[in-house]
Amino acid sequence: MIRVCTLPDDALLARLREDGAYTDCYCTDVPDSSSLAAFIAAFYTTDVFKLERWILGWAVTRPSTDAQAMQLAEGTADTFAAWSVEGRDDRQILMCDFQGRTRSWLMVKPIDGGTRLYFGSAVVPVRSGSGQRRMGAAFSVLLGFHRMYSRILLRAARARLLAGRKPA
Repeated sequence: MIRVCTLPDDALLARLREDGAYTDCYCTDVPDSSSLAAFIAAFYTTDVFKLERWILGWAVTRPSTDAQAMQLAEGTADTFAAWSVEGRDDRQILMCDFQGRTRSWLMVKPIDGGTRLYFGSAVVPVRSGSGQRRMGAAFSVLLGFHRMYSRILLRAARARLLAGRKPA
């Protein structure tokens, strides 16, 4: 249901890959038409993501609400929790974390009989004392968890879209 996909060439995340950042891309299909706004709302209001939002509110004092997630989805807000919008068009959104180190990307693409939902991330390398770019030790340690968590997040958003549920 959730699979690793090739990052589409027109993805806003693609330039980061070209600049040497780690990028990943996961996708899944839903059997009906889904807008970017609906996908954003579903993604950021799942119970799974609410836990991440709670952690961000507590750990880095960047709290957020479902109402703010809806404003992001509707395009009336450019910040949400620890992220700000770096790029957006009618099919995709690229969010940058407050430290500029990571990106989160969502995209919808119409396909025969439905919509393909994409979720991807980027981690930007940092410069070491010698000026070399490196990912850092935490990256290697957390990569396996990140891959599993990305699938869980996309699966939860897909389920919310399919159920047609509104945020609680």
